[in-house]
Amino acid sequence: MASDKVLQLNDADFDAVIKGAQPTLVDFWAPWCGPCKAIGPVIEDLAAEYEGKVTIAKMNVDDNPATPGKFGIRAIPTLILFKNGQVVDQITGSVGKSQLVALINKAL
Repeated sequence: MASDKVLQLNDADFDAVIKGAQPTLVDFWAPWCGPCKAIGPVIEDLAAEYEGKVTIAKMNVDDNPATPGKFGIRAIPTLILFKNGQVVDQITGSVGKSQLVALINKAL
């Protein structure tokens, strides 16, 4: 299911990716999370649509507990938009594509 356009992050490479040249949208998720699975295809679509403009990434919170803890993530899915290593905005819960597009546009 994972697309080659969606970057899989871990605690070790997280900081390097979010401080990259382009904005980064990170989907904090877990395999057992129903709403996370529901939003997955939308994340894949956005990765294709914004290729070269925005980095779209996913982080499994079960495998990488340090980073979600650092950002105070208590519910998933949580999507955080970063630009120059800083949080621009975030959304928690399974939301529609239009809300995610509006979120991404804040950083472009």
